[in-house]
Amino acid sequence: MKIKLDENLSKEALEIFRQAEYDTESVFSQGMAGSPDRKIISVCQFEKRCLVTLDLDFANPFLFPPDQYSGIAVFRLPPRPSYSDLLVLCRTLLVALGEKDINGKLWIIQKSESENINLKTISRLCKKKMKVAMKDLNYPIRL
Repeated sequence: MKIKLDENLSKEALEIFRQAEYDTESVFSQGMAGSPDRKIISVCQFEKRCLVTLDLDFANPFLFPPDQYSGIAVFRLPPRPSYSDLLVLCRTLLVALGEKDINGKLWIIQKSESENINLKTISRLCKKKMKVAMKDLNYPIRL
């Protein structure tokens, strides 16, 4: 699977995906920082890459119909996010990609204290227990 990280994700996030042996590029490293959303998603479509972003505009299926792309993953951070929150969402996505196909889908990935989904794999990866919600507009993901 090929992945493109939007400009709002860090170099460390890029390394997490590369260490997991995903063919990963970033908007920033390809000189596309500041480009309009339409251009970014068009390049992802051409390259057959799943877009990973914090940009909520990509969560609108009317603007960006998921079935036209190789997948869109939108991270939702808590109101007062820490840097580790972002890294947890990256690892959560990696686990989900190992179990489900994102091609043609929109996934919203968020850490949530109110959800009752216990991801044991994430607990092992992060060395602590946490609750994570993963939502897919096409069907709910249960890991």
